[in-house]
Amino acid sequence: MSITKLPHGPGVGYKPQHYAAILDDAAPVRWLEIHAENYTGAGGRPIAQLRHLAERFPISVHGVGLSIGGEGPLDPDHLARLKDLCDWLNPASFSEHLAWSTHDGAFLNDLLPLPYNAATLTRVADHIDALQDAIGRPMLLENPSSYLAFTDSTMSETEFLAEVSRRTGCGLLLDVNNVFVSATNLGLDARQYVADFPMDRVGELHLGGHDEDEDDHGAPLLIDSHGREVADPVWTLLDDVLARLGPAPLLIEWDTDVPDWPTLAAEARRGETALTRAANRVAA
Repeated sequence: MSITKLPHGPGVGYKPQHYAAILDDAAPVRWLEIHAENYTGAGGRPIAQLRHLAERFPISVHGVGLSIGGEGPLDPDHLARLKDLCDWLNPASFSEHLAWSTHDGAFLNDLLPLPYNAATLTRVADHIDALQDAIGRPMLLENPSSYLAFTDSTMSETEFLAEVSRRTGCGLLLDVNNVFVSATNLGLDARQYVADFPMDRVGELHLGGHDEDEDDHGAPLLIDSHGREVADPVWTLLDDVLARLGPAPLLIEWDTDVPDWPTLAAEARRGETALTRAANRVAA
């Protein structure tokens, strides 16, 4: 099975306040992403709007609450809801986060990091196998934004992601903003991370905005907020990614302080320009 059926062009995270504007003129957006948990109900206006949009655009489903890295088994009711959504929507792509968000039956409203070692690798791979079996399609696993590193990690993040993909057959979602955020917070080289990433497994790229802060020692601390435009250094890092990967499905995420449609479309247009440059390099 193909990792993703999304077009190699810009997409945006769908927000209901943009519904009419998208139907009127979606240029340059070629596909839309939804958060799975917002569309697992029985019906109503959100489902009706999504059905209409799905007639015109490829849809990417992005899960945010499955807790792929959690210690316990995946919630069977959650898996059933995701299966139902995928069965009727037939999305072009399904993705989830390399993170955990549940503990002792409680849901934590955050995407929390994991140590990269053999035990975590086995647990994550088992959970991905369970998810892919449930929804009947391959998924994409997204690299996290990190604010700390674990001393009991025995492999790098890129090594961990490559091995998860090899074991499970899942694809990878490369969030370029997350790479920049993590590299800044942990003192790593973002370009080296990109050089080490298993690009042959990438099915989708994400870009989003981040906020700048300082830690308790006055060092830069970036927060993956998705609440503003993409920063210039992240666009620069995207060019490095595209030079290695070539054109790909590229999502603009803007989930808080959501702007008007022309502002979001302008960010997508900037993504379209970056993809065009990458295509021209391939053709040259």
